[in-house]
Parts: sequence; structure tokens; C-alpha cells
Amino acid sequence: MAKKEKDVVSKTFHSLVESADRKFARVRDLPLYGRAPQNHYFQKVFKAYMRLWKYQQDNRSKLVDSGLNRWEIGEIASRIGQLYYNQYMRSNEARFLVEAYVFYEAILERKYFDAGGSGKAKVDVGVRFKELRFYARFLLVALILSKMDMVRLLAERFKALVDDCKTNFRETNFKEWKLVVQEIFRFMEVDSAFTNVRPLRYCALFDSHAASRPYLARFHARKIVKFRDALLTSYHRNEVKFAELTLDTYRMMQCLEWEPSESFYQKRPPVESVYKKRPVELSENGTVIDHSGASGLIDINLAADLTDPSLPSNPRKAVLYRPSVTYLLAVMATICEELPPESIVLIYLSASGKAARSNAFQVESSGESKKSSKDRVVSGAYSEQKIHALESPCNGKRESSDYHDSCLWLGPRGNGGSNALYPGDIIPFTRRPLFLIIDSDSSHAFKVLHGAERGEPAALLLSPLRPAFKNPSAVDTTHNGSQFTFFLTAPLQAFCQMVGITSDSDMDSYNDAEEMLSLAFSEWEVILCTSKDLDLVWAQVLSDPFLRRLILRFIFCRSVLSVFCPSEDDEQYLPVCLPHLPSSVSAGSQVVQSAIIQLANNLKVADCFQFDDKGSR
Repeated sequence: MAKKEKDVVSKTFHSLVESADRKFARVRDLPLYGRAPQNHYFQKVFKAYMRLWKYQQDNRSKLVDSGLNRWEIGEIASRIGQLYYNQYMRSNEARFLVEAYVFYEAILERKYFDAGGSGKAKVDVGVRFKELRFYARFLLVALILSKMDMVRLLAERFKALVDDCKTNFRETNFKEWKLVVQEIFRFMEVDSAFTNVRPLRYCALFDSHAASRPYLARFHARKIVKFRDALLTSYHRNEVKFAELTLDTYRMMQCLEWEPSESFYQKRPPVESVYKKRPVELSENGTVIDHSGASGLIDINLAADLTDPSLPSNPRKAVLYRPSVTYLLAVMATICEELPPESIVLIYLSASGKAARSNAFQVESSGESKKSSKDRVVSGAYSEQKIHALESPCNGKRESSDYHDSCLWLGPRGNGGSNALYPGDIIPFTRRPLFLIIDSDSSHAFKVLHGAERGEPAALLLSPLRPAFKNPSAVDTTHNGSQFTFFLTAPLQAFCQMVGITSDSDMDSYNDAEEMLSLAFSEWEVILCTSKDLDLVWAQVLSDPFLRRLILRFIFCRSVLSVFCPSEDDEQYLPVCLPHLPSSVSAGSQVVQSAIIQLANNLKVADCFQFDDKGSR
């Protein structure tokens, strides 16, 4: 009788596994963008896995007697974590990401995939592949949550696991997993010298300024639009990435989210488990449930301890990994079509470009830049273009070819026009409000969009055509990401990288620099809020904290580069915004330049810049 009961339990369990997996496959294949209602799919698969999880808890001893392996429990928990992560990517609700982290951390702590815990001397190679996938997924979640202590721990264990697999399963090829290991260590190396950096996410403590808050509260434009959706993508050869998240899109993705107040300021021991907060709990019948053991119970409500209920919702973001141009345009169309009224969508495109005409410039030699004893070298990492390709035909009649001269490359160069994204491809989407960020060596070609919109004037932030560094040989843009994106997401680190400061070892000076930059941003916020010359395109988004912060950082980036690369051909080294921002925050304005002077003096790098006499006063 007991054997028959165990067989029934085993069959029921495997039936529940198959049912849950089928539902999971349907949800996994749903698109990660758009506002089409998909919650009912998520609820169905979530219920299926919760039913399965509870069943294995209630019948654990019988299932173990029937041959249930610990890795099978780990696989179920891993699927639930994956389900939460996918839901986060669709909704950008931080609680789903935290739930995924909770499940993955439980798997790690309870060693569900560990050979020792299974009672077997050697685990099957198929189980090892499941464990490798678990580590890769957990790494991605920990990376997005900026839990770098956990990322480092996971990366070391992941590397050790791959090495162990290569040793014990010589007949199996683990080359792809070795590449994944290289990816995460390469990702971790970026900016590792800076140990005191502020979060990329919007943090009220650092990014909301008391002096300008009353002005923002009173600010009112004729029209206000809400930042609801974003589309982020990048495509560069050999760019730093992990899984399907590139460094540039990672930085921009983080920049467009709220920083949970708990995760950065409360000092916690490295890799502290949330389970240690409540190791035991009473069940309904009064028995003690031990969370620290192998009970299989995961309290999903613990995620509430890691989330900040006071924060608003994050804007929805579609993060596309190396999309084809047709797919990118299809996603743009869906987002614009489903965009709520009085809303704006941010489109971020980072890619190499192609000019319509051949290069007519040569990099200036150090002997030619003799306007100052403070010579500097600008990086020749990106291709240059003719002046007339840079200039915008904003005034006067445009030719149709202006919209299809230069382009961004979203694929291998050998595949022709199918991978080329032209300025003209964006025009149909200007029927809805757009906040467009182009980071490319062909970015200035997109100036033609200004004045060519089909319904709503677009806000354009266009990168310099070439990055600039004091020591270009010491900075590889392939391994450090785009300079313009870096300025928009981590302005002080980008400044330090540009002038050759490689670490924040002088903590006092670095912290003082952060305070100086915050005070400057606060002052510039007041100027923008009180300006009578602020174009409606910028005024309508100034109330949004994410977009306002991007505008302030653009002002900083433009001013810094204008005094770092002063020459007659400096247009290629400067970012562009259209419509123009007020002259009171222009690159040469006294209030902006004085902030740059103060920052440069504090970091002892004033010799890298050429300031106007007016800004020096």
C-alpha cells in the first residue's frame, strides 16, 4: 500500500512538472515589450509552479523515497526565478527582480545542484549544464541589482564549475561556457578601480537637490508629458557584454530606474542572506519550519524587505540585444502605438555609423595643436567625416537624400543596407513625442530630424563623433563603453576617465568633486526652471526626474568637452542637442564654466583644459 501511495505521489509530481513547464514555455516566448495585457499568462504559470512547489514540500519524504533528486527541486526554484526575471523585463517592476534574486540565492545556499548534497559521487553532465545555466541567470540578476559582492562570489564559483566540468567531462565541449566566464570577468573589470561610486540608478539622496526643489515644484509648462517607455539597444563589434546585456545598455538601463534606499546606504556584510533575518517560522499547526535547512520552503514575501514601497514605478524599458533593423522598427512601432496619451518615449541607440561620403579629415598631430602649451590628444578610435556631413540643414530646403545619407550599423558591415538604420527611418515615429539619444560616430547625421517631425517636435541628444581622452592609448573604448553614454550615466567617472584619473584613491577629493557636481546641477536646474527661453520640447519633460537628470548631464558633458578640445574643428568632439537649450546654460556660459573650473582645480587637472577668461573670473 505504501509503495502504491509513493507511486501515485511520484506520478502526480511529474504531471505537475510537465504542466508547469508547458505553461512556462508559453510565457517565455511572449514578447518582452509592449503594453498588451499578459498578466493572465503570468498568473497561470505562477500558480502552476506554486502548486508544484507546495506539492513537493508536502510530500518531500515520499518523493525522496521514490528517487527525487535535490537538483530537481533546484530546477523548479530556478524556473520560478527565471519566471520572475522575465516578468521584470516586461514590467520593470523591481519587486519581480528581487523575487528572482530570493529564489536564486536560496538555490545557492541550499546547494541544490551540489553533488555532495545528492549523495552521489558524480553528477550527470546534464545536471551540470542545468547548474551552469543557473549560475549565468543568477549572475545577470545580481548584476542588474548591483549586488557586486554577490557577483564576484558567483563569478568565482562559476569559473570553478566550468573548470571542473572540463576536467570531469572531457568528451563534452564547454567552450561556450568558457566564453561566458570571460564575459562576466571582462564586465566586472570595467571601472573596478572606482570603489566609492554612486549608484547609476536615480537616488533621491544624491539626485534630488534641496535648493532647486521649490523651483521644480512651482515649475509649470504649457504642456507636460510623462516618461512612460524606453527602448534601449546597442551594437558595436567586441563590445563588453554579459549574456544579452551590453555595457552601454546596462548603464542606460540602470540610469532609468529608481535606487531602492535600503540597498546602498545600509552597510551589510558581503553576500548576507535575507533568510538569516527569519531563520525559523511557525506553521499554521504550530510546528517549527527551519528556513536554514533543506526544507525546500522559500518565503517569497521576504522580497518586501528589499524593496522600497515609497518609490514610484520604473518606466517600462524594452532592452534589445543586437536587433535587426526591421525588428527594431517593429518594436518602435508597437511602443509608439501603445504609448498612453500625454506621454513620451525615450529611444537610445548606440552603434557604429557609416558616412555617405568618404573621410576627408586626418587626425591632428600633436605638433599641429599648438594653440596652447596644454596639448592633448583626441582619440582616433572612430572614423571622421566631412564637415558638410556634420552640418544640419535645419534652415532651408532639405533634399530627400539628406535623410538617407549616413546611418547606424546594427549588424555585420558586409550585409549591406539591411543592417543600416537611417535618420529617415525614425521620422514616422515622430508622430508621438520622442526623446532620442543617438551615440555614434554618425550621430550628427540625425540633426536632419529637427524640423522634419510629422507631429511632435523631438528632443535630440546627439553624441560627439569622436571621444576625447588625455591619454587615448590608455583607454580602449571597446572595453570601456561609449564615452557619451558614460557621461550621461556616471558623469564624474567619465570626467575622471577622460583626464586620466584611474581610481578614487584620494577619497576626500573625489567626494568633494561629487558635492561640487551636485551643487552645479542644482544651480542649473534653477536656471532651467526660471528661464524664459526654454523650448517647450525641454520644458514639457523637465518635471520628470530621469529626463531632467539626462539634460543636466548633457550640459556638463558639452561644457567639459568644449574646454578640453578647443580647436577650429571641435564640432566633431562636441555633443549636440536640438532644439537648443537656453544660452544661460551653454558650454561657454559663466555659470557652467565656473563649475567645471572648480571641479578641475579640486581634482588637480586644470592643466588639461583651456578656459575662457570670462569663465575664470
